[in-house]
Amino acid sequence: MFNKNITLEQINQTSKGCMVEHLSIEFTEITPEYISAKMPVDSRTKQPMGLLHGGASVVLAESVGSTASWLSLENPEKQAAVGVEINANHLKSARDGYVYAKCTALKIGRTMHVWDIKITNEVGDLVCVCRLTTAVIEKR
Repeated sequence: MFNKNITLEQINQTSKGCMVEHLSIEFTEITPEYISAKMPVDSRTKQPMGLLHGGASVVLAESVGSTASWLSLENPEKQAAVGVEINANHLKSARDGYVYAKCTALKIGRTMHVWDIKITNEVGDLVCVCRLTTAVIEKR
């Protein structure tokens, strides 16, 4: 399903100079079934009460889902994947360590992709579940 010519190192390199790098999101695994990444729970990703900020979870989810969509394009030279809608249910708080996102496809269509992203803490508890829809568009 994913473009096998792109490595984790290349994906992490393309994240330099943007929000993904600022939040220290690191892509950790690509398999035929899913892509995963981790993000620290620290001063950049916490809200004032010391908990993981829900917006940071959404950034992690959209980063992983958008990357999965990019890796699933039929013709990445002429196409791009852009986020259309994301929703998130925050199920458990996190105060430190890392959170881990695992993204799997629900639908890979010609013009639309739908992704399921589950975010867990270091002991595997479900922290957040997200669904991301991306549109496949022609590059200008």
